[in-house]
Parts: sequence; structure tokens; C-alpha cells
Amino acid sequence: MSTIQVEGLHSLKGEIEIQGSKNAVLPMMAAAILNTGTTVIENVPRIQDVFCMMGILEYLGCVCSFEGHRMVIDASSITSASIPEHYVRSMRSSIMILGALLGRCGEAVTQYPGGCSIGKRPIDLHLYSLRCLGAEILEKEEHVYARACRLKGSEIRLSYPSVGATENALLAAVQAEGDTLIHGAAREPEIEELCLFLINMGAQIEGAGTSVIRIAGGRKLHDSSYHVAGDRIVAGTYMAAAAAAGGNVILNGVRSQHMNRVLAEFEKMGVEIEAEDRRLMLSSKTRPLPLYLETGPYPQFPTDLQSPVMAAMSVAQGDSVLIENVFEGRFETAKELVKLGAKIEIHEREARIFGSYPLSGAFVEARDLRGGAALVVAALASEGITTIGQCYHIMRGYEDICRDLRYLGANIEYQVS
Repeated sequence: MSTIQVEGLHSLKGEIEIQGSKNAVLPMMAAAILNTGTTVIENVPRIQDVFCMMGILEYLGCVCSFEGHRMVIDASSITSASIPEHYVRSMRSSIMILGALLGRCGEAVTQYPGGCSIGKRPIDLHLYSLRCLGAEILEKEEHVYARACRLKGSEIRLSYPSVGATENALLAAVQAEGDTLIHGAAREPEIEELCLFLINMGAQIEGAGTSVIRIAGGRKLHDSSYHVAGDRIVAGTYMAAAAAAGGNVILNGVRSQHMNRVLAEFEKMGVEIEAEDRRLMLSSKTRPLPLYLETGPYPQFPTDLQSPVMAAMSVAQGDSVLIENVFEGRFETAKELVKLGAKIEIHEREARIFGSYPLSGAFVEARDLRGGAALVVAALASEGITTIGQCYHIMRGYEDICRDLRYLGANIEYQVS
């Protein structure tokens, strides 16, 4: 069993490079299926979800090589349109293969996706989007069977700006006959990145980064190379770590223009920030100031950073309120923070965090990816030793959180028993 051990109350100081974006690279890997040749993706993070997606692609018939942070995907010979259950159960992002397989093969078989247990995350909008493009879909015994002799461009009106549904619609629409309009599309930077990636392959897309995206389908795609942007959620996690532990930190490789709301909230917490295009300089001289914060779809505050911010708020100078508007199960980490001494009350989608209480090291367990990272943040601000179990959750999205934080002066390491 692997755990993470942290000795707290060491301020952070140093400079690190932020890994490539998990939420950007996974749909890009799925999109590589649409090209009958070779696709090169640079700055790919070496995380468990990437290896899982690579396993899916190889099962489908792709030939993948992954050296350093450079991935090469040869999708010239797709031999299967069925995604193995063990991959689907471990990673929710596997659902986006559905649109890509429909676009390439005209059929796809998968199961309902897994991933983090952070509340209900139905795939209704994914299936609705594909049906709009002419796909016939049968749901039976937790399996999804999709088929389309020929996808046809259409208007898709999303009732909620779902990132995954927008991605699936994009991947299918690129190979559909005619134009597709996606109304109510997600505006996250990762959606914009996927559009740029597809355009780089030869797709014709307008409106990337807006709520209305137009795709001119049926264009022949070609071999391409693309460099993945830095991970804004990883950067935000390390910002929370700096806020909780104090210190001076420089984060390189992340686009600050994609983090405007995040930067604004951390400044409210008392963190001094100097932002350049791909460089963030942070200075945290006192315990965080209390905060009222609501999560929401981009450009609002990202739900993926709610748990790390909750951890930082646990040592704030006063009482904070967090409202979770995206996933109703994302307060599970609060139970683990309480073991460290945090004072937190949960009522439905609202969390009240009572600051000014010292945290002390204890054994805690990661319950999901971002919640696990939040426990690391809290451990940095806790007196004594904290041991974090089930840290495999963290490895799904953080290439090496211990290495990065050691570069910043933290006393943290993996323990294997």
C-alpha cells in the first residue's frame, strides 16, 4: 500500500514547472482516433488517467509510444469499437471515446463511466448530443450501444454547459456530414484547447471558448503535432498550498488568462500575485483571509479547486462559506479534514469552515482526486506528521505531487509498505 507522509508547518519557497493539463490531453488522445495517420502530443503529463486512456487506445488498435512527455498515436488501424469495462470503470473520461468512435467507425460500445465518486454525473447530455447527430443509441444493463451509418450535422442545444457532452459533440461533429451548431457549449479553456487541437488536424471550427460553437463537418483530417497547455487545476492546488503553508512560490507554464477568477479569489484570501502570460509569482505572508466562494462552470470558480481551497480555509483567520453548485458529493473530503482538527459544518451544498483552529497531523484517506490533493494542502499547514492513505487517487491527476512540493521546500514523501 502506498501512502504520502507530510511533516507540516514548513513554509514554501521555490519555482516549479506546471505539468500539462489532464483535462485537455485526455480528449485530445480520444480525438487522435479521428485521424487515420499519426498524431503527436507534446507536454503530456505522466499520470494514471493518461496511461489508462493510452490502454484504451491500444485495445482499440492504436499504436502508442510515450517517452518523456511526448506521445505519438498511430490510429491507422482501428480494430475494435468496444471499450473494455475495466478501463471504463476506472476513468470517467473514457466516455468521450464514444463520440470519436462513432465518427471514425460508425459504432461504439461502452459501459457507464467510473472515476471519482463526487456525486451524480449522468451521461444523458452526452447521449442527447450524439442522438442529435443521428446516432441510434441503446442503453441496456449498464452498457451503451451506439451506431450511426452516417452522422449528420445538426443543432445541439445543451441544457447545461457540460464539458464532457461538449467534447463528445465536438468529436462526433467533426466527422459528421454538414454543419453542426452547439448551443450552450462549455467554455472551459480545455474545450478551447480541444478545438485548437482539432483545427490543427484540419477541422473547421468557429466559436472556441464561447457558448456557441460551429463545426463544419466532413473535413479530411491529417497528421499533426500539438503542445498541451499547463494544468490550471494543478497550478491552483499549489496556490492553495502556498496560501495554507505560507511562503513565496513561482509557478511556470500555466496561462494566467485562463485563471482570472481563481487569481481574484486567492487575492481576496490575502495572497499577493504577480501574473505574467505563463508565470505566476505568489507571496503568502499571513494565514489566509476568510472567503465566501461559489463554484460554477467556467468562467466561474472551478469545482475542481473547491476541495483544495476548503483545506486552505481550514486555517484561515476567520469563518468561510463554500457553495458547491456543480457536484453535490464534493464535500466528502470535509470528513477527513475534520480528523486533522478542522471545524466544518455541511448543509446540503453549503460548507461552513470555521477558521482560527490549529490543525494536527493524523492518518487520513483520499476519497477522490482533488480531495486527496486537498489533504496534502491541509497537511502542509498541520503540526506534526500527516499520513495520507489511498493516494492512488492523487496519482490520477498529479504527475508527482511530492516531487513538486519538495522543490518548494515541503517535507513530503511517498511511503510504500
